[in-house]
Amino acid sequence: MTPAFEPSERRRFGRRGPWVTRLGLGCAPLGNLFAAVSDHEAGATVDAAWRAGIRFFDTAPLYGHGLSERRLGEALRGRPRDEFVVASKVGRLLVPTSAVPESIFIDIPPLEPVFDFSRDGTLRSIEASLERLGLDRLDIVHVHDPDDHAAEALAGAFPALCDLRDQGVIGAVGCGMNQVGLLRRFVDEVDLDGVLLAGRYTLLDRAGADDLLPVCHEREIAVVLGGVFNSGILADPERAPTFDYRPAEAALVERARTMRDVCARRGTTLPAAALQFALRHDAVTSVIVGARSGDEVQTDAAWVTGEVPD
Repeated sequence: MTPAFEPSERRRFGRRGPWVTRLGLGCAPLGNLFAAVSDHEAGATVDAAWRAGIRFFDTAPLYGHGLSERRLGEALRGRPRDEFVVASKVGRLLVPTSAVPESIFIDIPPLEPVFDFSRDGTLRSIEASLERLGLDRLDIVHVHDPDDHAAEALAGAFPALCDLRDQGVIGAVGCGMNQVGLLRRFVDEVDLDGVLLAGRYTLLDRAGADDLLPVCHEREIAVVLGGVFNSGILADPERAPTFDYRPAEAALVERARTMRDVCARRGTTLPAAALQFALRHDAVTSVIVGARSGDEVQTDAAWVTGEVPD
């Protein structure tokens, strides 16, 4: 049997970044991702994460168009600042608009996310995030989804963040994406402390395994994994057969069902295997899971701490 993981265990984010817990809370659901939650429910989710030993919280201006950052800041207010780590992102500025924009986030304020990877946009984004969070610093700042803006990010956002890190204004510099190729390029061209890779190292998608993760491990660059359930299919292939936020193809659903049945025969569950598969890789510093209730946080923690047969 593989030893269970402890959500509260800490590893360093790269060679010089903050120490983050092995399990982090992904705060997109606190921004009403796909379904609305109340301020009270959002606060209860963060409270449950704290009770479970989670001290690593990942958010972004995009999540709820500012709502996630505001709610996370409210929930963390009054807690010892040196005990928790907050990661947010740059690359989108929230611009007031007369109409609520179309979004995968529900009941959002009339703010339009506009891509901006310039130095000035990066500094403005951090200032706005700190105001929404009610914090005096960000521990980790990722460049967020620069898929079609690599040149601008390399010329503007990344140098700006590295300067802020070297000045001690932020703790660490990262990049968060849903793809391996550009992240691999940025690892070579930017003095990164870590990367946030979503959905590309899972039981159903090993795209990050052959190149990106081994290189990060060799160079002591932190790897934080998100999307380890591939947006739902690995949590429940019956009730949530979505893969990367789209309806899953029949072949993927069948693979997930087969994995679920194998897990059941071995005395565990598919989501527990999905989480612990991600945590087992030597390069992986932390795994962040999204939750919209205290019960979901407790379930995630139980999946991490339970034993999963080899």
